[in-house]
Amino acid sequence: MTEPLDTPLATTPLHALHLELGARMVPFAGYSMPVQYPAGLIAEHRHTRSAAGLFDVSHMGQLTLAGPDAAAAFESLMPVDVIDLAPGRQRYGLLLNDDGGILDDLMFLKRAGDIFVVVNGACKAADIAHIQSRIGQRCTVTPRPDLALLALQGPQAAVALQRLVPGVDTLVFMTGGTFEWNGAPLTITRSGYTGEDGFEISVPGDRAEALARALLAQPEVAPVGLGARNSLRLEAGLCLYGNDIDTTTTPVEAALSWAIQKVRRSGGAREGGFPGASKIIAQLPDLALTGGGKVARKRVGLVALERIPVREHTPLHNAAGELVGEVTSGLLGPTTGRPIAMAYVQAECSGLGTRLNAIVRGKPVTMEVTAMPFVPPRYHRG
Repeated sequence: MTEPLDTPLATTPLHALHLELGARMVPFAGYSMPVQYPAGLIAEHRHTRSAAGLFDVSHMGQLTLAGPDAAAAFESLMPVDVIDLAPGRQRYGLLLNDDGGILDDLMFLKRAGDIFVVVNGACKAADIAHIQSRIGQRCTVTPRPDLALLALQGPQAAVALQRLVPGVDTLVFMTGGTFEWNGAPLTITRSGYTGEDGFEISVPGDRAEALARALLAQPEVAPVGLGARNSLRLEAGLCLYGNDIDTTTTPVEAALSWAIQKVRRSGGAREGGFPGASKIIAQLPDLALTGGGKVARKRVGLVALERIPVREHTPLHNAAGELVGEVTSGLLGPTTGRPIAMAYVQAECSGLGTRLNAIVRGKPVTMEVTAMPFVPPRYHRG
């Protein structure tokens, strides 16, 4: 019997530009994406920390929710406050299944006439179908595959973008608005996934390459691939969906309780009302935004005490040699200069300073539970 052909990889509007710039392309979330450019991952990482890196994140899903009931409808899918979010403000959200597991994490911006949502690329088809099936009768759900998404990240991102799009410097962290560049409508938020100041820019797909070239013409800006995006987000202590969070993890287990606003917690004005609410609220100890303690396992940060990188799926043992957890993300941090990781461990092993052994090629590597982020964030809060 003939084997079925592999599904062809999709490409973003910047595909030709990536090839022109000499990017090494890899399959990612069903797309052909640049993992790095000739400068290499370490140089790209450091350039983003010191200047400004431009990322193509057009594989991610973009959609809008519109109608008078859109905020309340969207809030029914997540343990976050959507209704009270002011226009021009952005928030991190967690799309949950009925057991409280995380279907996806996402960002959403309240605009004057709708809610603009960005979801992860690997999850976007399922996310849109889920949203449509759950709340499509209450609001208009409009996927926007016609849009591309660029991320400009780093301490000089604002200087570079302001030259092209005057007014973006008025934004502060987790705010956004509509702008224009050479007649192209843009939705820009001051946010990102690197721990640095920066922006995410939604642009019509047919104008994305021209905008990317204009940004790369700025002296502060260099192209950056998915490899450095991963190392930057790990140093920032940020979750990668599919590695650090998935349908088997609840927000409290994932140390994401800070993303559940008081109004949705026990005693809040709109307590519960989201999938898995009874389970998640029971895991939260109180109304404090410092996270929960009523879980069997927790996501923690780890630093290796010797210079041996510890990768995902590495088992973690306690001093008695018992299996107590597993690494979900790990690498040698280009900024920290030390092996860092995130892992799920038994709650009794989650205290700061706890030492665990990562079993790497049959040998123990001592790691210590540490606070995250591993690198202090530099968001622009005004």
